Amino acid sequence: MNGRGAKKTPSESRTRHGLNALKARVTVRGLQAIDMRTAAAQGLIAWRNELLAALGGPENVSPQKMAVVDAVTRTRLYIDHADAWLMSQESLVNRRKKSLVPVLKERQVLVDSLSRLLSQLGLERQQRPIKSLAEYIAERETKRNGPDVEEAAEIDRNAEPAEMNEGAR
Repeated sequence: MNGRGAKKTPSESRTRHGLNALKARVTVRGLQAIDMRTAAAQGLIAWRNELLAALGGPENVSPQKMAVVDAVTRTRLYIDHADAWLMSQESLVNRRKKSLVPVLKERQVLVDSLSRLLSQLGLERQQRPIKSLAEYIAERETKRNGPDVEEAAEIDRNAEPAEMNEGAR
C-alpha cells in the first residue's frame, strides 16, 4: 500500500532486483533458462561439475542426490545474482526506512537454504570406487588396442591351425 492506504500499482509492487523473474524462469525451464555463453553461467556449471566430482562422480550419484545437486546449483545461481545486484548498489541501507534493503534478507534466506542442502549431500569429499585389477587391465587393454582387437584376436586364433596345416604340406 502506498502512503494513502490505496492498493499498490503494478509498478510499485514489482521488484527492481530481477531475482524473482530469474527464479520463475529457472523454476519453469531449469538451468537451460540462462545463457550458457556467459562467464557466470560457465562458472556455475563448472562449480556443479566440481560438486559432482566431490561426490564421487556423476555415475556414483543417486537420482535423489542429483535432485539435491540441481537444487544446490539453482540456489547458488540465485545467490550469485542477488550478490551482483547488491554490489551494484550505492548503499545497502534504505535511509528513508533506516533499514537494510530487503534483498539482503532474501539473500540470507537463500544462503541458509544452500547450507542445509549442502549438509544433505555431505561436506566431505567422497572417493570414486576403486576398480578391481581385472577391470583395470581390461580397460587399459581396450584403450591401448581399441575395442575391436579382441574380435580380431579370436579370428586370428581360428585362422592359425589352417595356416599351420598349409605350411606342413
